[in-house]
Amino acid sequence: MKTSLQVLLVEDDPNVRLGCEQAMQLAGIPVLSVASAEAAEKYLKPDFAGIVVTDMRLPGGSGMDLLRLVRDRDPDLPVIIITGHGDVTLAVEAMRNGAYDFMQKPFSTDDLVDVVRRALEKRALVLEVEALRRRLDQRDDLETRLIGRSPQMQQVRRLILDIADAGVDVLIYGETGTGKEMVARCLHDLSRAGQENYVALNCGGMADNILDSELFGHEAGAFTGAQKRRIGKIEYASGGTLFLDEVESMPMSMQIKLLRVLQERVIERLGSNQQVPVNCRVVAASKEDLKIWSEQGKFRADLYYRLNVVRVELPPLRERREDIPALYDAFLLQAAKRYNRPLPALTPEVLQRLMVQDWPGNIRELKNAADCHVLGIGKACSGIDPTVKPSLAEAVENYERLLIADEFSRQEGNVQRTADVLRTARTTLHDKLKKYGLL
Repeated sequence: MKTSLQVLLVEDDPNVRLGCEQAMQLAGIPVLSVASAEAAEKYLKPDFAGIVVTDMRLPGGSGMDLLRLVRDRDPDLPVIIITGHGDVTLAVEAMRNGAYDFMQKPFSTDDLVDVVRRALEKRALVLEVEALRRRLDQRDDLETRLIGRSPQMQQVRRLILDIADAGVDVLIYGETGTGKEMVARCLHDLSRAGQENYVALNCGGMADNILDSELFGHEAGAFTGAQKRRIGKIEYASGGTLFLDEVESMPMSMQIKLLRVLQERVIERLGSNQQVPVNCRVVAASKEDLKIWSEQGKFRADLYYRLNVVRVELPPLRERREDIPALYDAFLLQAAKRYNRPLPALTPEVLQRLMVQDWPGNIRELKNAADCHVLGIGKACSGIDPTVKPSLAEAVENYERLLIADEFSRQEGNVQRTADVLRTARTTLHDKLKKYGLL
């Protein structure tokens, strides 16, 4: 039986341990062996993907002690108890305490493999259900953090869920204010490294020597004013996520150093020759298309391809206007709570004006407009005048886009089905989907 799960075998008798090991290895079952409960404990982390097979009588802590430890940490982790002849009473107690099964010495290796296989199958099913539940929870969390029912945002959320746990480096492309750092934060929080450090650095507006020290750190005396060792952002992010915003503004000299980090996964602090291993996911964000920049010689092509393992493209707000009502409503709620002000009514007139704005500042600008609306100074600082109604052409185009986007989303991106429901020609619908940035 080939399986990605592992058996943790706890047996102090070297001959019995070797026999059990060989039997499981011949059956294609990965096995890790230790001689005591204390040695086993360090492998029983919350994410341990496997089962435990343990002898009842061990030096130090007993198999029963180990069973209680496992039950406290993960009640769904199967534990198979091995007992000696005459230990039936202990075996019954172990079953009452939650053991998956027990085997009485002497036993055949075929019987051992059979019990282990059944326990592994149960464990695999439990882990599969847990993974599905976690994915559903993550999807719900994503929908509250990356608001929008437009096809573009649905695709962004699907991509984040697909790659969050993969640990690959990611390049996020989008205009100013489209939510690039929020995507980076979601990638970190939904990954296995979510409890580790998330370190953000804006690469714009920094002198070379300052950026060098920020990224790589320095030793005492490395330059004037360096009185003590400083850990850089890359080293501090090891085990977690390093977010590099406005990476397009990184000087060429720094690009070369960053490329080496991505290739070798080591750094050298300023003033040191010692190589320090680092292991962090790098998420870079740019408001410029780095592929075009690399072709024009403005950005290193080799660094672009290193960063661009996975590319997440965030659409500007003007290309997903159907998301504006939900976004604005959420921002109003946040602002009312933050400023301790009453929640203002979102009238159809205000919503109409919101829907026809170009929003060059994208989500950030929309959020600022919501803050001003709550503070009662919307006309002064947001440029939105609720008394000015959109033109007939703007209103009709806006309604058509919303209608098409809603049905296209309902039909899960199927053009033909959407055309059938809207009773329009497929070619006409295709042209409108492209016009409104829905394809």
